[in-house]
Amino acid sequence: MIFFIFYRLLAFVPMLLLISIITFVIMQLPPGSFVENRIAELANIGGDSSSVAQIDQIKARYGLDRPIWVQYTLWIEGILLHGDFGEAFAYNKPVSKVIWSYMGYTLLISSLSFFLVYLIAVPLGVYSAVHRYDWQGHMISAMSFIGMSLPGFLLALCLLVFGIFYLDHAFIGIVSPEYQFKPWDAEKVWDLLKHLPLPAFIVAVNGSAGLIRIMRGNLIDVLGQQYIRTATAKGLPRRSVVVKHAFRMAINPLISIIGMSLPSLFSGSAIVSIVLNLPTAEFLLYESLKTQDMYLAGALILMLSLLLLIGNLLADVALALADPRIRYE
Repeated sequence: MIFFIFYRLLAFVPMLLLISIITFVIMQLPPGSFVENRIAELANIGGDSSSVAQIDQIKARYGLDRPIWVQYTLWIEGILLHGDFGEAFAYNKPVSKVIWSYMGYTLLISSLSFFLVYLIAVPLGVYSAVHRYDWQGHMISAMSFIGMSLPGFLLALCLLVFGIFYLDHAFIGIVSPEYQFKPWDAEKVWDLLKHLPLPAFIVAVNGSAGLIRIMRGNLIDVLGQQYIRTATAKGLPRRSVVVKHAFRMAINPLISIIGMSLPSLFSGSAIVSIVLNLPTAEFLLYESLKTQDMYLAGALILMLSLLLLIGNLLADVALALADPRIRYE
């Protein structure tokens, strides 16, 4: 098992290096970045000593007057040695401070939706597979198809209109406007808890619908295997056959998907965040791409890629623990 983990870690470092290079190249592609606009603004001020000094400082910090590989080296050195992702020029703050100001709410919303996805998908997927010929199984399958085809932003708009016209409450933002700039107390926490279920439910609907189909298909395939029929013929209870034997084999693809779902803990759904005005990291990424704030966008892309690699590593370890045959392949 230790060798299995070590082997996976060996592939982790070069993959992360390659992702950082691709991310930096993507950062350089759009013309007229925020850095260039900032330099142009300082140059148009009139050429006084302070503006010239600021231009020279920006060029020296990011190596803008040097080759592209030198700029990449300065960027990655700042990240690895000092935790410096650069400046978020739209916010006039370091990138790290801007990102972490969004991470608390992001993790709270996405963790709740992530928990709801698997809490809904796994039991319903198992139930629809076991009762695939009953009306309950057909109903769950139909609901999963509807959930997969229903866009998250459309569901957000419908629930938003429903809340305004029928509940006399607009589920916009993570807290009500009157609590937005107030310090945290019991009332603000309670208001936050009232706003959390709606975005978590919207994100969970689309995610759980797809996983229900995956869980159902995997379990149906496993239930048709010869060793499952043998266990049933020996007189084992149906529940024991499904839970102890079939479920353990059918859960493997869902463990892999959990690894790929780790970035969603920090990103959530961008369009849902825009509709409901939620302070998530993916909404921040959308804003940074729109304003071409290249260092903020690059840091978010790199962070989400790192989370994907970590999630895949954890999924590989979990798969090896769940199915010992994998660690010997």
